[in-house]
Amino acid sequence: MTEPLLSVKNLKVVFHLRRGDFTAVNGISFDIMPGEVLGVVGESGAGKSMTGTAIMGLIDRPGEVIVDEIRLKGERIDNLPEEKMRHIRGRRIAMVMQDPLTSLNPLYTVGEQLVETIRRHLPLSHDQAKKRAIELLADAGIPDPQSRIDSYPHQFSGGMRQRVVISLALAAEPEMIVADEPTSALDVSVQAQIMKVLKRLCAERGVAVMLITHDMGVIAENADRMIVMNKGEIVETGSVGDIINRPREPYTKKLIEAIPSIKTQNPRYAAAVARGEAETTAEALVEVKGLSKTFDLSPSLVSRLFGGKHRKLVHAVQDVSFAVEKGKTYGLVGESGSGKSTCARMLVGLLEPSAGEIRLEGTDIWRDRNAAAKRRSKIQMIFQDPYASLNPRWRVGAIIAEPMRALGISTNSTEIADRVADLLERVRLDPEAMRKFPHEFSGGQRQRIAIARALSSQPEFIICDEPTSALDVSVQAQVLELMRRLQDEFGLTYLLISHNLAVIRQMADSVGVLHNGVMVENGPVEQIFANPQADYTRMLLDAVPDISNVA
Repeated sequence: MTEPLLSVKNLKVVFHLRRGDFTAVNGISFDIMPGEVLGVVGESGAGKSMTGTAIMGLIDRPGEVIVDEIRLKGERIDNLPEEKMRHIRGRRIAMVMQDPLTSLNPLYTVGEQLVETIRRHLPLSHDQAKKRAIELLADAGIPDPQSRIDSYPHQFSGGMRQRVVISLALAAEPEMIVADEPTSALDVSVQAQIMKVLKRLCAERGVAVMLITHDMGVIAENADRMIVMNKGEIVETGSVGDIINRPREPYTKKLIEAIPSIKTQNPRYAAAVARGEAETTAEALVEVKGLSKTFDLSPSLVSRLFGGKHRKLVHAVQDVSFAVEKGKTYGLVGESGSGKSTCARMLVGLLEPSAGEIRLEGTDIWRDRNAAAKRRSKIQMIFQDPYASLNPRWRVGAIIAEPMRALGISTNSTEIADRVADLLERVRLDPEAMRKFPHEFSGGQRQRIAIARALSSQPEFIICDEPTSALDVSVQAQVLELMRRLQDEFGLTYLLISHNLAVIRQMADSVGVLHNGVMVENGPVEQIFANPQADYTRMLLDAVPDISNVA
């Protein structure tokens, strides 16, 4: 019988806090075989990431790892001194973190970081290491890796940075990879590319992958076995097909039921069809005409004068036009680097367009002298990472109240406090939450706080940039339902940017598909999903993982 590549026996992770001990992982055991992809799923706080971190020996005080044993290819590693464990991390067991910014040094180019990692673990010259680094970037789907290897992390989109992190993890040819939400920030086509790279490593080199994710679709299409975790314990384990098609535990059934399907029609559209009503066309709240944005990435003048590179222009958005109807949701989809977030930043006023118009209720928000104040009060944005967008030094009450004070909506402290309490209740949080800090909340709760802050300025148009990509499926379902309810309650208009096409179909009335900054398709969501005209749109739809395909 083949020996497990990794064997974990009775793992516990306990945090010794002033208020008492908190057990994050409670006595779990599992094996991973060579060449196997083991999926680990569960909601936020289930203990998934903590398990992966404990295996890597990265739990710091006040945390404590208590385990019978952890063996890597038969060798016990849980009792090794830190110096020896350091040689195992990166070389024999690599880790892909969810947030690429925590894994990349902003002061060094991605090439320098890759070459350093490769040479630390493999006996290669600098030129050989650089050649391998370019190959790794190409494998991870980075376009033009020969030139992008000299770029810094901030010069990549979020999805591109995640590809770089995956390249770093593969650099030393590890025996095992702990992949903690490796595709949550990626669009479906890149997600498919990355998983293809990981599965190829499993097949060709016998690399084992511990795939930690909240995306059951990714598990369904890529894992061999899976374990379901809840509150630090394994509640169900078995083959992917058995668990998805025949779940035993109520918790597992709840997770599966919360997954949006690419095949499910928009509820509003389905309800209108059931009533025999035709689709209605509303007045456009926002009109975008011929929108373009060009970035000048040329070196400085001094650099050019003394032999630097020639002028380098990047056309991020090119002649994009669309309209967002009042009270409806417009979805914007496309791969990383397609121009989605650039469009959003121009709409919210963070980037000035190079050409084109953005009209809010007929007023050009960049040319009308009075439009800036109108834009600030009527357009708000919800970002992908709520923790990064909330001031960690402010209490939640101050965070939500800040737009009211800045826009002069109210200056009365009692009135502001009452409105903050009302907004918290509307997003299904206890008003007492206003006295706490952002770090005291889960990811889903923080996103609710971000939604409450966006609502505090009484906006008409909210731009949602990947608002649920970092959330597990059950919390995602709750946040989407909350957004739909608030839209009906306040008559809100949404621009929803997402790489999750199932979410777009569930939420959007119309959709635009961006590719390399160009709008390749635009129209009613049901029409485009049922009968896409562009090859690029068909490719995106074909790449969506779907649990209904699991045998």
